[in-house]
Amino acid sequence: MTPMSKTTQYDAVIVGSGPNGLAAAVTLAQAGRSVLVLEGKDTIGGGMRTLEYTLPGYRHDVCSAVHPLGVGSPFFRDIPLRDHGLQWVFPDLPLVHMMDDRGVALHQSIDETAAGLGRDGDAYRRLFAPIVKEWRGLLDEFLGPLGLPRRPLLMARFGLRAIQPATRLARGTFETEEARALFAGMAAHITIPLEKVTTAAGGLMLGMLAHAIGWPFARGGSQSIATALAAYLRALGGEIQTGVWVRSMSDIPPARAVLFDVTVRDLLTIAGDELPGGYRNRLAGYRYGQGVFKVDWALSEPVPWRDPLARRAGTLHIGGTLAEIAAGERAIWDGRVANPPYILFAQPSVFDPERAPQGQAGPGLPGHVAWAYCHVPNGSTVDMTAAIEAQIERHASGFGDCIIGRHTINAVEYQAYNPNYPGGDINSGVQDWRQLFTRPVARINPYTTPNPRLFICSAATPPGGGVHGMCGYYAARAALKGRF
Repeated sequence: MTPMSKTTQYDAVIVGSGPNGLAAAVTLAQAGRSVLVLEGKDTIGGGMRTLEYTLPGYRHDVCSAVHPLGVGSPFFRDIPLRDHGLQWVFPDLPLVHMMDDRGVALHQSIDETAAGLGRDGDAYRRLFAPIVKEWRGLLDEFLGPLGLPRRPLLMARFGLRAIQPATRLARGTFETEEARALFAGMAAHITIPLEKVTTAAGGLMLGMLAHAIGWPFARGGSQSIATALAAYLRALGGEIQTGVWVRSMSDIPPARAVLFDVTVRDLLTIAGDELPGGYRNRLAGYRYGQGVFKVDWALSEPVPWRDPLARRAGTLHIGGTLAEIAAGERAIWDGRVANPPYILFAQPSVFDPERAPQGQAGPGLPGHVAWAYCHVPNGSTVDMTAAIEAQIERHASGFGDCIIGRHTINAVEYQAYNPNYPGGDINSGVQDWRQLFTRPVARINPYTTPNPRLFICSAATPPGGGVHGMCGYYAARAALKGRF
């Protein structure tokens, strides 16, 4: 790290190097502005970091690991990250949902998926075919701030299906437990009860992306995305300083604009004195959602799934029926641990041999990594390892014998690792109807603050969590309009 100048005048300083901080920096640098990114840790990336958590050579994604939005978002589509080393890996199947007796596969092909859903095949096709056909326009609208849609008819048609609870859509559309459960597992990614209005939209968007794009991994780990973004930023003339914790405005060098890739709590701590009292009071009412508990494993061999479909999937949902998933998510919302938990599982090394060293299971055979997490109440310290591994063992007898290394992180430890996850909330704020598009507060331009020099570019602004860069992109556009 080179010493940071307190006198250099930058056009913009970005606090935090997560996907949105780097996206804001790139957008400003593309416009010819001088940019400095400040990162508290010794490595960049925020939720895109990859670490050797368990054993040497075993590369585990700390948080975000599956990236349909990394391929599909307007920001990522328009920048040359492949030129800076980023490669995407697409599993054979985007998703398999594990039921008690079998797996339900979501193929990239809608017709193949429908064929596996029996008498619900036609209903599934009718639900997803129209939105997959219009996926690019819908995604561009969905990943923007609240406002008048640029494609009002398209959004109206989508809204007729999307603006309802996932439980209602699933029960009203499908007859079989398999189809209902497949949709429920996708909707549960939004980490609020499936009776909430925004959950159907979450399930539809994730299903649409699975069919239109797939659910890919970044080769070598999510850190590859951060590395490519940083390389592109530096090629544009931007600077990055690591090991610089910003705790007050005095830690930030002179700049015409400051953009914060931090949670609302940290914004209040750092910049509170430079924001008016009324705005601070509104920020203080910002709500955080469920936390997560995560396990990473180093494995001697691939997971011995009983169902062959599970061996072909990059991501698996282990959660049973719609009723079981809904009951678990509702319990967590009420402050209780779900038993058994709904589990999100990924096995990247099946498709990306760079994740683990060779020779672990025999000459020339690679080791493997896998991870799983479940939702828990915000701030939970409950150890869910045994519950998670028991659920996996039900579908993959002998899984425990494959484990040669294990790392766990609870909700409180997640916050300690990354302050942008208060209480373990990896979406950096509840994504219900009250707060999805009006985060962090209801404001014509949510990326601005009453202080014309200060902007928010974190997942606490629309469209919220995920590696898509759009919060940073829109915040940078606001800064370019307001300050330059």
